Amino acid sequence: MTPREVLAMCREHEIEAIDLRFMDFPGTQKHFSIPAQILTEKSFEEGFGFDASSMYGWQAINESDMLVVPQAETAFRDPFLPRTICLNCNIQDPITRLDYAKDPRNVARKADAYLRSTGIADQIRFGLEPEFFIFDNVRFGQNLHEGFYHLKSSEGEWNTGEFSTGTTNNAGYQIRRREGYFPIPPADILHPLRNEMMNALIGCGVEVEAQHHEVATGGQCEFDLAHKPLLEAADLLLRFKYIVKNVAARAGKTVTFMPKPLWGDNGSGLHMHLSLWKKGETLFADSGYGGLSELALHAMGGILHHAPAIMAFCCPTTNSYKRLVPGYDAPINLTYSFRNRSAAIRIPVNSSSRDLKRFELRFPDGSANPYLAMSAITMAALDGIQQKIDPGLPLDKDIYDLKPGELDQFPSTPSRLEESLQALRDDHDFLLRGDVFTEDVIDTWIWYKSERDIRNLRERPHPSEFLMYFDI
Repeated sequence: MTPREVLAMCREHEIEAIDLRFMDFPGTQKHFSIPAQILTEKSFEEGFGFDASSMYGWQAINESDMLVVPQAETAFRDPFLPRTICLNCNIQDPITRLDYAKDPRNVARKADAYLRSTGIADQIRFGLEPEFFIFDNVRFGQNLHEGFYHLKSSEGEWNTGEFSTGTTNNAGYQIRRREGYFPIPPADILHPLRNEMMNALIGCGVEVEAQHHEVATGGQCEFDLAHKPLLEAADLLLRFKYIVKNVAARAGKTVTFMPKPLWGDNGSGLHMHLSLWKKGETLFADSGYGGLSELALHAMGGILHHAPAIMAFCCPTTNSYKRLVPGYDAPINLTYSFRNRSAAIRIPVNSSSRDLKRFELRFPDGSANPYLAMSAITMAALDGIQQKIDPGLPLDKDIYDLKPGELDQFPSTPSRLEESLQALRDDHDFLLRGDVFTEDVIDTWIWYKSERDIRNLRERPHPSEFLMYFDI
């Protein structure tokens, strides 16, 4: 869509408000609205001013003025706000008019440009599988004298002692712990709500290939989104999150993309299927392992080699590493496999079509800033191709059937956010190529995560510590 077409859509649908949206540095979408009559064709070049000093990790108070520049191709009609069109925006300096280095969307645009500049490919495509939980209610808090969380779901083992009401499902059709994959109604009471989400997504231009209940109890769900180029895939993931959260809120429920909200059950990932293309042809199909090309195997090699560093962006919360533990279908081995889902990279076997040849990166989760995470993955894959990095041996066995010591040849994922941040400190030169990431972006990310994530958790007593140590 062009600026002129956006303005025509405003007139056709009698639009009254333009919602300008952008992604802050940590990964939360922000917005403000303007009257529709203020939007002109020049607005798509000149942008609108805002105060960036209140955004974590961005400008200082003495240089706070920045511009949001709307991007016409991202326009969609908001299904929740009447007569409103939403536009994703780029961030620019109002004096130099240069794109802002710490704007995550700008990082993704530079990664896309660098990809094309290498001549290796002209497009990297991502097919995303976001997983999330739908809860009936949530309460949590932390202060000087207490810390708690309480989750409420209409399904699950915690509800079996209550009688059914209009909002609960206690007619005996309960989804037991780790038995939530593909049940049918009436056990799958969230199916109508997911269909409502699916229809709203399709109506807003998000192509959905499938939706279903996931393994965990308590309302875990998954949507499979169509493959799209890097920047478009990241834009659409933000739109996806916005829509599913608001459809749930309209039904009196709440959605979380937190990787591990339930102890003792599966966590939620953001599996990424990726492939490289040139002149409309896939570069991943050939006669190598899993039907992949040598180029695809080198791309895997680069991602596996740099995995601890890029996990600082793909798994950017302390909670992310509570998901990456044995026994819950999460990838804990930095290797690849034709079918094994405990490997960090899986090669799907459900189609023989050349155009569908790809590999699935399984360690990212929904807490990631998609622009930064997908850019880091792209840069690691390109480095693997440029350096011809060998991905090593595949892991084609069930890890729980291996003999003692047999798994030692395969490196494991970092177990804490601190380890990933240290890996990023030690290994980030590949991210700096093409000025995609900058030293300032890397340093700010490590500082922010160390101070606001790691330090906050390290300083607070945990409820389990009372259970273990109160009577010591």
